[in-house]
Amino acid sequence: MSAPITIYGIKSCDTMRKAMKWLEAHGVAYDFHDYKKQGIDVATLKQWAQNVGWEKLLNKAGTTFRKLSDSEKENIDEPRALALMVAYPSLVKRPVLEAQGKITVGFKPEIYADLFAKN
Repeated sequence: MSAPITIYGIKSCDTMRKAMKWLEAHGVAYDFHDYKKQGIDVATLKQWAQNVGWEKLLNKAGTTFRKLSDSEKENIDEPRALALMVAYPSLVKRPVLEAQGKITVGFKPEIYADLFAKN
């Protein structure tokens, strides 16, 4: 039996909807972890950061980041970025997908297709 597949994000996010629609269309069963309802812990974020880098996880393009104070945005390093993402889960880029022992950030149909290609 393969490891469970979990997609992390926020239900109202368009990119999340596209990713979940892709998974469903390709018959990929998954669990959904909603940051808004369930939050995200620093241990999980640290594990992801070790795999993909904290810079890739931090969503600087969204309104949540723009609303941060200048002092919160200054001199961001990994510990500060992780603390901000725990405090404001909307700062985590979406979706984060844990599948096949890998972590992917963002949604690109071709990456999902490679990940779930039937051998």
